[in-house]
Amino acid sequence: MDWDLVLSSIWPLLDGAVRGTIPLALVSFALGLVLALLAALARLSPRWWLSGIARFYISVIRGTPLIVQLYVVFFGLPSIDVVIPPWPSAILVLSLNVGGYAAEIIRAAILSIPRGQWEAAYTIGMPRWLALRRIILPQAVRVSVPPLSNTFISLVKDTALTSLILVTEMFRRAQQIAAFSNEFLVLYIEAAVLYWVICLVLSTGQGTLERRLERHVA
Repeated sequence: MDWDLVLSSIWPLLDGAVRGTIPLALVSFALGLVLALLAALARLSPRWWLSGIARFYISVIRGTPLIVQLYVVFFGLPSIDVVIPPWPSAILVLSLNVGGYAAEIIRAAILSIPRGQWEAAYTIGMPRWLALRRIILPQAVRVSVPPLSNTFISLVKDTALTSLILVTEMFRRAQQIAAFSNEFLVLYIEAAVLYWVICLVLSTGQGTLERRLERHVA
């Protein structure tokens, strides 16, 4: 193994992670959570048309590969004169993807809250939206933290696919250095190790967050 190459490429890969992978994951996850909450609430809506739209969105996202979604947005839309640059395309697709998967997590978390919580809120005169905001969602957050954390960790790894639409993140940097040095195995293993380290850090943070939230559970 060429250790000089490994050492000299660490900073460019970390720079790709700091400037590309992590911001891409954070922005996409934040936007995806907003979409997920809206889709989850729509799924629970008594209005059949609203629930139907949410079901369709979730079904399409969960039923198609992420790489196909990226290609449709970045390479497909230009054929109808809709051109979206690499970064916005990546954020759009990743956010929609997170929203489709996290919507079912949030919906399940809301449904896990005992019906008596709703009834108690109605008894003291709370409207449905206020009961949801002050009583149901805070409890649902605790339930949904572990699966949502796993979704975020998966998202960090999925950002590597955006290299296919020319987004410069950590794996894209590894590809560029590998193409220049012709040491593909070394660079790809190095990138895999860095992804692994990032995911280990995130898993540790997940455990810490869960323990803190546990203090507020009766």
